[in-house]
Amino acid sequence: MITALVQFKLPQPISREKAREIFSTTAPKYREIQGLIRKYYILSQDGGTAGGVYLWKSQEDAERLYTDEWKAFILDKYGALPSVTFFECPVVVDNITGEVINNG
Repeated sequence: MITALVQFKLPQPISREKAREIFSTTAPKYREIQGLIRKYYILSQDGGTAGGVYLWKSQEDAERLYTDEWKAFILDKYGALPSVTFFECPVVVDNITGEVINNG
């Protein structure tokens, strides 16, 4: 599995409530993306940085999303270009399901 950390600095800080409103408009587009296991929308405590933490089945799945068109969408929607950092994710602890998932 691959974890991708996406971050972008907002032109103006936003509140948690405003972030929830904005993020809710884009969340449905991530429901059917091949290989995406989970996405967390994130907002820094000062409201100045936003982004997402994505858990993917593979690097190839992740790279299919982070295209120039996707970056342009983020720029248009939030006013900033995103940075994307990839991490290997060999183990996931899920306390909701009670699972420990080892990526073999």
